[in-house]
Amino acid sequence: MVVVVYDIPDDKKRVKLSNFLEGYGQRIQLSVFECFISLDEMRVLYAKVKKQVNPKEDNVRFYWIPEEAASLVLTIGSEKPDAPPNYYVI
Repeated sequence: MVVVVYDIPDDKKRVKLSNFLEGYGQRIQLSVFECFISLDEMRVLYAKVKKQVNPKEDNVRFYWIPEEAASLVLTIGSEKPDAPPNYYVI
């Protein structure tokens, strides 16, 4: 799991990034996403996000949480993070 957190002062740029991240994971707070992707996929996501932000004005962090550590997450006010299913039956 990857937790992506950000602080972007520009409204337009912040909305653009949050819409982009919705394609990778689940929003759990206004500027926090949980993404169930591999470490390699995180590196690709990082490179894509890096092109969208200005490091002098914006702050984006990617926290890699290994599978064995994700089960240790404690929450108050929400369910523990669960990975999406590997497949859907339609």
